[in-house]
Amino acid sequence: MAAYNAAVAAKAAQPTGTLHSVLNEYQKSARFTDLGEKTRRDYVRMIRKIEAEFGDFPIAALPDRRTRGEFLAWRDRLAQSSRRQADYALSVLALILAWAFDRGMVPMNPVERPGKTYRSKRIDSIWTLEDERRFLEKAPAHIGLAFMRALWTGQRQGDLLRLPWTAYDGEAIRLRQRKTGVRVTVPVGAPLKTVLNNATKTAVTILATSRKTSWTESGFTASWRTACKAAGIEGLTFHDLRGTAVTRLAVAGCTTPGIATLTGHCLKQVEAILDSHYLSRDSALGLSAIRKREAYEGGTKIPN
Repeated sequence: MAAYNAAVAAKAAQPTGTLHSVLNEYQKSARFTDLGEKTRRDYVRMIRKIEAEFGDFPIAALPDRRTRGEFLAWRDRLAQSSRRQADYALSVLALILAWAFDRGMVPMNPVERPGKTYRSKRIDSIWTLEDERRFLEKAPAHIGLAFMRALWTGQRQGDLLRLPWTAYDGEAIRLRQRKTGVRVTVPVGAPLKTVLNNATKTAVTILATSRKTSWTESGFTASWRTACKAAGIEGLTFHDLRGTAVTRLAVAGCTTPGIATLTGHCLKQVEAILDSHYLSRDSALGLSAIRKREAYEGGTKIPN
C-alpha cells in the first residue's frame, strides 16, 4: 500500500510547465485517440523516449536559440543506432509541439522542419513483374489475394486487412483510410476483379486466414514472411506494394491527381514518391514519354 500511495503521489506531483505536461495533454486529446491503434502504439514508444530525455524540459526555454540544437543533437545520438527511428522520434516531438503551439500551450515549436538523417532507397524496393510472378506462383491463394489487392489498390496493409466484403460492389472498392481519414473509391481492375469474384467468402473481411477467420496484423505479417521466403523474395515488403502501385500507374501514363485519387495520397506525396524514390531510373516512364511525343508530333491523338 505504501508503494502504491507513493506512486500516486509521484504522479500527482508531476511538474507543470514542462514538456512532460504537454506530452500528457496530447495523449488525452482527440488528435491522438483518433489515430489508428498501430500508429498510437508507435507514437507511445516515441513519447517514452522523449519523456526519458526531455520530460522535465521547461516550456519557457523553448524559444531559446540553443533549444533546437539540443533537440537535434538528441536526434543525432539516436541516429547512431537507427537513423529511421531517430527521425521518427523527432517527427513525433515536432507534431506534438505543433499541436501544443496551435492551442497556446507552448510559445513556439523549435523543431519545425528539422530535416532527416535517413534517406530511403525505395527505388530498390519495387516489386518487378518477375517478383510478382514468383510470389504468386508459390503463395497460397489467400495470401495471393492480399498481394493482388495491395498491388491493384495501393492501400495500406491495415486498411486492407479490415476491409469487409460489403466494401466491394463488384466494380469498385470503397473505404475510409484509418490513418488519414481519407475516403477513397478504387475501381477494380480486371486482374483483381477476377481474383475477387473467384474468392470464397469465408469471413466478414475479404482477406481471411486459412482457418476462415479475419487476420490479426501480427498473424498476417508472419504468414506474409513465410510466403516471401518460399518464393525466394528478399528485400521487399508488403508496404512496398503501395509504392509499386503508384509507380505502375505512373508508367501507364496516369496523372498525379489520378494516382492520388486512387491511393489516397495527397498530390505532394505522390510527386515526392515519384520524384525522389521510384522513377529516377525507370526507363519505362521515359519510353512512354517519347512515344507520346512521337504520336503528338506525328499528328496522332493521344488518349487520356
